[in-house]
Amino acid sequence: MPDAFLDFFSDTKTRPTPAMRAAMMAAEVGDEQKGEDPTVTRLCERVADMLGQEDAVLLPSGTMCNQIALAVHCRPGDEVICDQSSHIINSEGGGPAALAGVMLRGLPGKRGIFSAADVTGAIQPESRYRPRPRLLCVEQTSNFGGGSIWPLETMRQVTAAARTGGLATHLDGARLFNAVVASGVGARDYAETFDSAWVDLTKGLGGPVGAVLAGPRDFIREAWRLKQRLGGAMRQAGFLAAAGLHALDHHVARLAEDHANARALAAGLAQLPGIRLADDRIETNIVFFDVAGAGYSAVDFVTAAKTKGLGAGAFGPSLVRMITHLDVSADDVQRALEIIASLRK
Repeated sequence: MPDAFLDFFSDTKTRPTPAMRAAMMAAEVGDEQKGEDPTVTRLCERVADMLGQEDAVLLPSGTMCNQIALAVHCRPGDEVICDQSSHIINSEGGGPAALAGVMLRGLPGKRGIFSAADVTGAIQPESRYRPRPRLLCVEQTSNFGGGSIWPLETMRQVTAAARTGGLATHLDGARLFNAVVASGVGARDYAETFDSAWVDLTKGLGGPVGAVLAGPRDFIREAWRLKQRLGGAMRQAGFLAAAGLHALDHHVARLAEDHANARALAAGLAQLPGIRLADDRIETNIVFFDVAGAGYSAVDFVTAAKTKGLGAGAFGPSLVRMITHLDVSADDVQRALEIIASLRK
């Protein structure tokens, strides 16, 4: 395999920069599960304020943020309403059923985005024969929607419909800052209409580990109980929190570079014979494209690309995903396009 491997599989592939590593090594630390780590405390206070919430807790992953939120908001047998392409349905190992005991109702949104009318239509009248609708989840941006951005007004409409129907609301903000940078809408504006919200410190922000879940104080108190139960409590986690603080200071605005690189990637792919973009609206850093016309299945394409030094992901019979991130430059995009052009059968 070539030495200079170009990994576009996901923005989870980012690595801490030298400056982030220096900030981690300089961090003041303590026992975070005892509330004695000042760097963790500072990070949680900052994220809570950024999201317009009362309190926050540092967790090892965004998946744990989602799973804890479901378990706090819901009771076993309750129903959670979300898009059918959402991460909690497709990428969390059946956790909602196994850990919170909830049912998931997937709405057929467009590019991962549904409407207030969809929410209202999904809320069934109270009946002992049906699961009780309890929670609405929104994913910003929508990963399997191609990095699509929920418009702020649409968010407000769907959360209002949920509240009218007696539901709590939860924001999966795995790539919230991508939406913030691309749209110019603040994180607080997106998040404050939800009962709970979280942001990832990895992915485009480049941190090695961690996500921060925010909500009302009583909600976070219960989240801590589940964090302990699931083994998510940590010791000297200030090293991780320092990476998160560094990312918030230095890596948010630069997400615009990832978006520009994704648009360049998509523009180049659209010119290649046999390659068809799944959607030419590239709003953030995610690009899906179909390779059937190039004579490949998605798995065979990804395998062939890897042998030439390019990482991508197979997401269907002939659908491939590539994501730009901190460790991918504009020159890397051009090299990736050259590799893909060479793969045509």
